[in-house]
Amino acid sequence: MEEPEMHPDLEPIAFLIGRWEGAGVGGYPTIESFNFGQEIEFGHNGKPFLSYVSRTWLLDQAGNRVRPLATESGYWRPLPDRQLEVVLSHPTGIVEIYVGEVVFHKIELQTDVVARTVTAKEYTAGRRLYGLVNGNLMWAYDMAAVGHPLTSHMSAELKKVA
Repeated sequence: MEEPEMHPDLEPIAFLIGRWEGAGVGGYPTIESFNFGQEIEFGHNGKPFLSYVSRTWLLDQAGNRVRPLATESGYWRPLPDRQLEVVLSHPTGIVEIYVGEVVFHKIELQTDVVARTVTAKEYTAGRRLYGLVNGNLMWAYDMAAVGHPLTSHMSAELKKVA
């Protein structure tokens, strides 16, 4: 199947398109620090949004996969004036709507809305930073959950593989 033509509205975030793989570190006041592997895929179908899927897994000291961690999927929707909306869904019963902006190859996002099912853990806010640095996708994620304010939670460096 032929790749669809990219919608012109995607130009500010086109650098994200593709599959990215790498590793990162995580931690939070309520858990021990950990190393994780990650795969992110950004795609498009010719419409003015990117589809997004992220999968992470726990890594042992030698860098081997131990077990799956978090997964999330959603859509990245560019708006006029380099503004951006991101809608993310998690199998743990949480849905987030982020708003932010794109400045060159840097994206800053913060939650506008967080919705949780009755069984989801207490989570109230998130802040994400993405940037293209020397061709690699770097990101950091702060979250407010289980009684803690926005606190550093995870960060990673990913290389484009496809």
